[in-house]
Amino acid sequence: MKENAEDLEKDLDRFRNKFHQLKDEIQKAVVGNDALLTETLVAIFSRGHVLLEGVPGLGKTYLVNTLGKVMGLQPGRIQCTPDLMPADILGTHIVNENEDGRRVMNFEKGPVFANLILVDEVNRATPKTQAALLEVMQEGSVTAGGETMVLPQPFFVMATQNPMEMEGTYPLPEAQADRFIFKIKVPFPDKETLVEISRRTSGFAQPELKEVISSEELGEFQKILTEVAVADHITEYAAALILATHPDQESPLEPVERYVSYGASPRGLQALVRGARVLAALDERAAVSTDDIKQIALSALRHRVILNFQGEAENRDIDELVKEIIDSVPTPGA
Repeated sequence: MKENAEDLEKDLDRFRNKFHQLKDEIQKAVVGNDALLTETLVAIFSRGHVLLEGVPGLGKTYLVNTLGKVMGLQPGRIQCTPDLMPADILGTHIVNENEDGRRVMNFEKGPVFANLILVDEVNRATPKTQAALLEVMQEGSVTAGGETMVLPQPFFVMATQNPMEMEGTYPLPEAQADRFIFKIKVPFPDKETLVEISRRTSGFAQPELKEVISSEELGEFQKILTEVAVADHITEYAAALILATHPDQESPLEPVERYVSYGASPRGLQALVRGARVLAALDERAAVSTDDIKQIALSALRHRVILNFQGEAENRDIDELVKEIIDSVPTPGA
């Protein structure tokens, strides 16, 4: 723990400056989407993986590539297709000959052995291949042939996903989706943004991006952010939000009881608290408020609330349902 509040305040000032430098550098290449950039960086400083959802062509892949450049992270890329196999992601044992001419088994590492993994169109891979990412995302390691190999640190998975109504997509298993700290929707750009995109990309020159933060600095700031205080009543409010997503609770919200099969897991509570700490620091506060929890709740919960058959049949909008849940939970002291 920090010895005094002054030390923490200075550290948080350094964090805010670095955060804004990162955004400014990224926006040399990525046009608009200020809220998207903020939430993505909040996830990274919260030590979480990110799921980006949007139709093709919105720059999701370009955003991840840009992040790797400005954060000095070794990139890895996986393009998901229906014929992709788990070994294509994790790596596989191959037979080689050693100096003595004897055959030996060597492990050929897959693309997950990097710092920032772009899993492009993750829901175009089959469930078997999607499941290969479970250990990678939760444990930060790969087990093959009875041997466990630790992945480089820091380690982040940033997956892009097409909307489920598009052809050739497989829904992510609930356990897989739960490993992502946030699910962030990438909106279609407005007219002004489209015009600016045209201006920036109509030539052949690419923006020159510089590395703004090192992996060591990133780890340092992640530790500093854990010092942002979370009062008991804030944690209880976040827990009440999680419980409100479950239909089997006493006196559940009517739409939850009617449309929801499963609510958010304890990882959802962790996502709320960790994300709220970063938002509080960005707002020049050393303690989390309920507004921070509310601000991050939609991204933290939208992929953790699972509709039942009736909800699917009526095409119930998850975002609207989560917003109703947030509005239904009493705010402490209000």
